Amino acid sequence: MSAFSMAPLFRQSIGFDRFNDLFESALRNEAGSTYPPYNIEKHGDERYRIVIAAAGFQESDLDVQVERGVLSVSGGKRENRSEGVTYLHQGIAQRAFKLSFRLVDHIEVKGAELRNGLLSIELVRIVPEEASPKRIPIGSGRPALES
Repeated sequence: MSAFSMAPLFRQSIGFDRFNDLFESALRNEAGSTYPPYNIEKHGDERYRIVIAAAGFQESDLDVQVERGVLSVSGGKRENRSEGVTYLHQGIAQRAFKLSFRLVDHIEVKGAELRNGLLSIELVRIVPEEASPKRIPIGSGRPALES
């Protein structure tokens, strides 16, 4: 297990963007599993993508769900469809897996696509107007509220 902490990198964010929790959770990997390997990518200020190496899996073997702010990706173990085949070496793992990612506030899953053995899950940060940063005018020395 890695003792690497991302906390020093995020000292400048004071509650405005907690997406860093997703990265820290990925580094901790509470399940203790490293299968299957995955990437977390940032594309601009509001778009993110999780790419999972799902070699040997088909769309029907995979399940992507979001429940109570947790994105769960699972892959079912496929039965051996090649009858009469004896593997001399079987390096392509097709074992069952489950990955979970805790999504922070205002992150929505926009879709998932399986292409060339990679499962891509698109995420978008949608911040409502009342939660977005507002410019606070600086007064000229007069009281801001007058009776």
